[in-house]
Amino acid sequence: MHPLLLKIGSVPVHTYGFLIAVGFLLAIWIVKWLAERSRINVEKTLDLSFWCLLLGFVGARILFIITRFSAFMLDPASMFRVWEGGLVFLGGPLLVVPFAIWYTRRNGLSPWKVIDVLMPALTVAHAFGRFGCLAAGCCYGRPTGSEWGIRLYSDLVDKHLQGIPLHPTQLYESGALLILFFGLLQVFKRKSFDGQVGLTYFLAYPIIRSIVEAFRGDEIRGFVIDDVLSTSQFISILIFLVASLVLWRRLKQVHGEPGQVAVS
Repeated sequence: MHPLLLKIGSVPVHTYGFLIAVGFLLAIWIVKWLAERSRINVEKTLDLSFWCLLLGFVGARILFIITRFSAFMLDPASMFRVWEGGLVFLGGPLLVVPFAIWYTRRNGLSPWKVIDVLMPALTVAHAFGRFGCLAAGCCYGRPTGSEWGIRLYSDLVDKHLQGIPLHPTQLYESGALLILFFGLLQVFKRKSFDGQVGLTYFLAYPIIRSIVEAFRGDEIRGFVIDDVLSTSQFISILIFLVASLVLWRRLKQVHGEPGQVAVS
């Protein structure tokens, strides 16, 4: 845990915000690289990626505020202190996906090609965001007796959990996301239809998130069923089911029914 990276004069540079910025810049570079390989309009895709990352950040912050609404009502100004940490990632796609569909249709882009470009970049940005969570001391794990447990002292950690070994859930998720990123690149190289990379992400990430949630200890994140099904697990299930349905329909669209001509 290292919330303050450095000071430039009297200006603090928070580790959380710095890592978010690094992840953002790296994601933009990946979008440009993959867009060129996909032979789609790079400028329009970069514009879309910028707005998606911005809206994703806003959506993730809004969902975090909702899960801690009573605490934020005691200090409304804290809603805007994002450098202190506090995002629920799954709030991002809920805001971004409708916007991306609208944007691609308006600008004559293939939504399937675009999603294949954006998802690997998003995965890297998210991984850096989780490193930032570790630095800030949020999104922490349950107590553990394992030797890799970490001790956190952040005000974001419940008092009874401060200073005791906790599962490093931030590192669990960051590691899984980096593995997913390289896996998505392999799918990108070998994909048999446009949209395969994006749909792979929307099937894989909910599984990753649901597993990591089982080790989370920050109960303030919210539950649909107390101590059984967290808000993020519930949203993950919905995303997985919707992605499975979309994949099934996409496969029918691409390969066509028996005797029909395939549509790409």
